[in-house]
Amino acid sequence: MRAFVTGGTGFVGSHVVRSLLQEGYKVTALVRPSSNLENLRSLEIDIVKGDLTHPELWQQMVGCQYLFHVAAHYSLWQVDRQLLYRHNVIGTRNVLEAARKAGIERTVYTSSVSAIGVGAGGKAVDESYQSSVEQLIGSYKKSKFLAEQEAKQAAARGQDVVIVNPSSPIGSLDIKPTPTGDIILRFLRREMPFYMDTGLNFIDVRDVAWGHLLALHKGKSGDRYILGHQNLSLKQLLEQLSEITGLPAPQRTINPWIPLSAAWIDERILAPLGKTPSVPIDGVRMAQQHMYYDAAKAVRELGLPQSSLTAALKDAVDWFITEGYVE
Repeated sequence: MRAFVTGGTGFVGSHVVRSLLQEGYKVTALVRPSSNLENLRSLEIDIVKGDLTHPELWQQMVGCQYLFHVAAHYSLWQVDRQLLYRHNVIGTRNVLEAARKAGIERTVYTSSVSAIGVGAGGKAVDESYQSSVEQLIGSYKKSKFLAEQEAKQAAARGQDVVIVNPSSPIGSLDIKPTPTGDIILRFLRREMPFYMDTGLNFIDVRDVAWGHLLALHKGKSGDRYILGHQNLSLKQLLEQLSEITGLPAPQRTINPWIPLSAAWIDERILAPLGKTPSVPIDGVRMAQQHMYYDAAKAVRELGLPQSSLTAALKDAVDWFITEGYVE
């Protein structure tokens, strides 16, 4: 059987491709002409170049039985609002329509816990919870919410679409890196003298990839499944990194108004003058929340593995060092 994968060059997508190959699937990966192909190097797959919004995308899917739509644009910069909408919402709409026209039997759409929202007071929430789109912080989260609605509407019209909502994956091949990877990198580079009082749900990226295949086989069309594992405060994550590396963890928190002020100056004053901003306003606003989730449904209904986060962190640390991200 052949699977068509968007976003295969990225962190999660490249692990999905590897999981498919391990299970004997043939893979066709859609990549942008400008994509970094390093994560797909030496893999026996077919690569086609294209764009999520191209009207003839369906033609490249012909001959595939399954679609994994993993691709998304990630940015917390407020100036990227239209770009996020075009890639994540319009792109998802076009990909799903292409899948229908190409005769794809089942689609697994990669949403995000960002589309679900955050529980009051740091309470862990499951798939039944939904913040209003107005409550979601930033254009990225809003775009993922709206893109997920496209997937739900396609399923309501009879298209076979299963939705997965990864939390914060950890592991190797984090090429960009992701926000979680950036935390690990800044820790390794000793660029984190302080930390914010925040928290996230973390999971081994290999479990996320396997969760995609489990959703293909066991998921219910129109349903969503949180692919997560352990809720940890940022302090707890940094302490685990300290145990793994022997490097000291930062001991002092920082008042949110300090990075928020710096971010406001960066984005609103200096960026329009030509300076590349370094701290996004929405990123600081998000970090003031504890973003905790309950993945029991995916564990129960799909059999989502819950591998050791310590092993995932070791993989990430070793990969960043081996690939030269850390001097």
